[in-house]
Amino acid sequence: MSFRRDLARRSPKEWAVRLALAAVVVVLGYYSLTFTLAQAVVKRDPRLAYRLAPYDGRITAAYATSLAGPDATPKDRARADVLAKRALQQDPTAVAAAATLGVNAAIRNDQAAARRYFAYAQKLSRRDLRTQLFMIEDAVQRNDIPGALHQYDITLRVFPNMADMLYPVLASASGDPDIRRELVKTLAGKPMWSEGFVNYLAGNGPDPKSTAILFLALRRAGVVVPETAQAGAVNALIAGGQTDAAWSYYASIRLGAERRRSRDPRFTAIWETPSQLDWTPINDGSGLTTSIQGGIFDFAAPASVGGPMLQQLQLLPPGRYRLTGHSVGVEQTASALPYWTLRCQNGRELGRVEVPNSNVANGNFSGMFAVPADCPVQTLVLTARASDAIAGLSGQLDRVELAPAR
Repeated sequence: MSFRRDLARRSPKEWAVRLALAAVVVVLGYYSLTFTLAQAVVKRDPRLAYRLAPYDGRITAAYATSLAGPDATPKDRARADVLAKRALQQDPTAVAAAATLGVNAAIRNDQAAARRYFAYAQKLSRRDLRTQLFMIEDAVQRNDIPGALHQYDITLRVFPNMADMLYPVLASASGDPDIRRELVKTLAGKPMWSEGFVNYLAGNGPDPKSTAILFLALRRAGVVVPETAQAGAVNALIAGGQTDAAWSYYASIRLGAERRRSRDPRFTAIWETPSQLDWTPINDGSGLTTSIQGGIFDFAAPASVGGPMLQQLQLLPPGRYRLTGHSVGVEQTASALPYWTLRCQNGRELGRVEVPNSNVANGNFSGMFAVPADCPVQTLVLTARASDAIAGLSGQLDRVELAPAR
């Protein structure tokens, strides 16, 4: 009864206010619901999202972008321009709208307008990929090398997944002296993509010699070139037949190296990724176990297993050379003793030097090799013979050197 009396006491004006408030709630609920739905479907169906929320600048921009793809017709692009401009009126920070206007202007060869729209888009955000790719290409077309590299830097910082596309282009361009000089300046700033690009360039650069020149310039600029990249540069030069350039670069990173003798006779250098000109232990899954640690080359092979265990590429001039070394713990029958060979690139063997049991001559061994003029590149290899001993083969080397015979 009191509820009915309360209703009866309300004036028409009160009812009008209450109904108006209810209508507002309904309208707000509708817009809230449609906007939520629009946000949920905008990536999958920007047209539907626009129909649900045509008042939102970012959704309008998304619809405009969908009409300006690679296969868009002139009519589509005209419609996209209208929508993009509307989006910017609704929301001046709609980056996608500015970028869409820039894309369409570029398609129409209106570079001035494209630059204006993309410059505005980049001012709003550096996270729009279309904008960044345009800025790179535009700087390249204007031969603005510092500007292009600046845009590369921005893009690779923000979009590291673009390395697969941008690294090959940048690597190809790095052979140009002017670009290389500016690239050194960019990499000297130590951007987060620097190491990844340097490692890529070492193994994939179009010209190993240009890569080595770039790495030398980086080192002079105080940039640490990763060990893996340095080894890759040496190996790439060797693979390309540029052995003189390979040695020149190697000698610049391994101070004191001499071309007429092997390197690191006491096994003191431990490289995570050795180049072919360094000592390289061979662990190929055949059962051989080899390692260099603490000035010792340690090796072991199970019974009946043999094969190469250690190697180092040589670039010896023609002449006679003596191999000397010292072993520890080698104890085998004469037919199972390990041995050294020096081989030419074509596989021709220039001789063998056996490693005797370590109780012979206090573990010291030596032998001679003659390098002919038609063998400019050689490989010094330590090979294990298959042993019948139950324990197999094991031992250590603490000194090995190949040097000109006196």
